[in-house]
Amino acid sequence: MTTPVISTVPLGLHWPTVDPFLFCAHHRDDYPPGNVRMGVSAADLQGRNMGSDFTLKDGWRMYHGREVPGFPQHPHRGFETITIARSGYIDHSDSLGAQARFGSGDVQWMTAGRGIVHSEMFPLVRADQRNPAELFQIWLNLPAANKMVAPYFTMIWSEQIQRVTHTSTNGTRVEIAVVAGQLAEASGAPPPPDSWAADASHGVNIWTIRMEPGSDWVLPASDSGKTRVLYAHTTTGLQIATERLSSPAGLQLKSDLPAELKNGPAATELMLLEAHPIGEPVAQHGPFVMNSREELATAFRDYQRTKFGGWPWSADDPVLSRETGRFARHADGRLEEPDTA
Repeated sequence: MTTPVISTVPLGLHWPTVDPFLFCAHHRDDYPPGNVRMGVSAADLQGRNMGSDFTLKDGWRMYHGREVPGFPQHPHRGFETITIARSGYIDHSDSLGAQARFGSGDVQWMTAGRGIVHSEMFPLVRADQRNPAELFQIWLNLPAANKMVAPYFTMIWSEQIQRVTHTSTNGTRVEIAVVAGQLAEASGAPPPPDSWAADASHGVNIWTIRMEPGSDWVLPASDSGKTRVLYAHTTTGLQIATERLSSPAGLQLKSDLPAELKNGPAATELMLLEAHPIGEPVAQHGPFVMNSREELATAFRDYQRTKFGGWPWSADDPVLSRETGRFARHADGRLEEPDTA
């Protein structure tokens, strides 16, 4: 029997990826009640490596935040970020003057293109109870032809995301949320216009999958030549083809073979990333991803000279008011809110 499994690796905070994906992080933090600024109290910050706190302590991390957890202003060029906010909120501010607050399963898809500076802060909006937060951030490369396009972001609100439900023979269910790409009758919302995913022939699929205890599902075969990685990030027992998992793991799969999934006695959650590779040289340093070392040097010079438009906000880590709901205000002034009707 031919197995679709090429390799298996354990999962931590940062997950291994394959072209055209550059990076994937799974942030899961159980934050304490928020203070007046929707941050962490000084007493709870004791003993942390402030400014670069990536160690899980008391169930949460501060990342680069100093009072409010998250990532204060930082630049990007040459790729895209796809941020799936499963719980908690993310406050986005950028050098183009745009802002957003999103959460509850919303997705922000941002093309950095020729350069943008943004912050991603995690406001602790609840003052009287804990503030659990979970998000995925995926970095998707841009081909050379699109690395210097204008920066842009698209909001994909949770209410827009189409889902497929499979019912196993024993009555248990598997739900697949199609963030990008296509599965059966479900289609992902349109990505930004200059994304590698904007051309359907590139076959970009980003799906999140939840399997009830005892459920089974067959991940269908796709086009040959695609890279395909399935991340079982929450599991205590899962069989994928002949591979048995008892803890979180990532599996690189052959794209042109189906993969049979059989879940154990507890719920399992997975993410699929697959696409045709870009197949170009990658030169990366920190927040910049180009095709050569010379282009990287230019990116650093451009940022030092222009700050990619400057920073229009009074703080490096701006947060919105506690009462603010989910919304986006784009660089052109367009106001967008989810349709919750």
